[in-house]
Amino acid sequence: MTAERPEVEAAALPHEGVNAHPAHTIVIVGAGQAGGWAAQTLRSEGFAGRVVLIGDEVHPPHERPPLSKAVLSGAAAPESTRLMKPEAFDALAVQWRPGVQVHRIDRAAKQVLLSDGTAQPYDKLILCTGGRARRLAVPGADQVPLHTLRTIEDAQALAPALRPGRSVVVVGGGWIGLEVAATARQQGAEVVVVETQTRLCERTVPAEVSAYLLALHRAQGVRVLLGAGVRGFARSADGADSRSEVLLADGSALACDTIVLGVGLVPNDELAREAGLACEGGVLVDAQCRTSDPHILAAGDVAVAPNPWAGRSLRLESWQNAQEQGMAAARSALGQAVDYQPLPWFWSDQYGMNLQIYGMPTPAHRVVQRGDPASGSFVLFYLAGDVVQAAVGANAARDLRFARRLIEQRKPVDAERLADLGTPMAKL
Repeated sequence: MTAERPEVEAAALPHEGVNAHPAHTIVIVGAGQAGGWAAQTLRSEGFAGRVVLIGDEVHPPHERPPLSKAVLSGAAAPESTRLMKPEAFDALAVQWRPGVQVHRIDRAAKQVLLSDGTAQPYDKLILCTGGRARRLAVPGADQVPLHTLRTIEDAQALAPALRPGRSVVVVGGGWIGLEVAATARQQGAEVVVVETQTRLCERTVPAEVSAYLLALHRAQGVRVLLGAGVRGFARSADGADSRSEVLLADGSALACDTIVLGVGLVPNDELAREAGLACEGGVLVDAQCRTSDPHILAAGDVAVAPNPWAGRSLRLESWQNAQEQGMAAARSALGQAVDYQPLPWFWSDQYGMNLQIYGMPTPAHRVVQRGDPASGSFVLFYLAGDVVQAAVGANAARDLRFARRLIEQRKPVDAERLADLGTPMAKL
């Protein structure tokens, strides 16, 4: 794929700073949110050397969360997702290589080999390759149109199918599946969500939050099938060429106009694996965002990092992590002291409801409820002893900001006062 926009060559910047030698080159592979923030941070930290930003997408660095909501519904244009205005991007004076793939990392020569046949040397390399939507290897998967939602093109292809009178089956009751289901329902489509687990978002939230999400979607007219495995896909038996069927494990079938897969993310760690970097469900990095090669760093959805809040290493697929880890990797590449161990934060918008999660709630935690889910605004606190470890809330942004402070301070709290709406969170 060729780029219509000419490359912006590196230029001398008016500031001097860390590693400002003009011959020093930092290459960023992946021009999404993590890569875009890495490039921006290099400049804001005073790096005046050469920055090369390579992306297999043709779009400038952009955010992905709006793709399943505002962009998918038509409420916002794809351009609205850009991290920065064109003039601000140009001011970074990066060499931008859109629509170009990296075929191989040559660690010995410290260069990346590109799909256009050229080689790009680096002094430091930052991998922000993200991930791709997972597919299902079941019979018929190559016989019917299957939508996923990861890119701007995905959103543009799916949007026309979400309209009144159309039927949509969303396979996967995780976050992306539920956000697509909510957008489709708000656009007037009939929606069925098929989830193989016994509850929604089972991998990421406790049972009480799953129950809240289930009630929310069913109240909006979404049919939710739990514990329903998918054994395959087929053309519709009614003879309509444009319709498809989702074949379920129990022998039943769901006829529909559109099928959307929301069954998770596959990290794009192939480049790293082929280069011999340590990988385990993504590229392994330390708290300085460094891989097993001291000249190569990684950030965003592809990076597996130690997280003390979770008590293990994990990939954080979130807007927060893409931005903040991209920034941390850039600073680390400049030789600055970095200790990136973020409190996980995730949010989702569905039907005008904003749900936020701080920390890693588990079934072992004691739950303290503040507010009533029936009122539309509440917070669930997850405690170990009398210390708040995590919090989940809906339409309660202010309380959640205080909840984050309680988690980070790790100070004991009075559970009764925590649950009492009459006690201001600021006084806990």
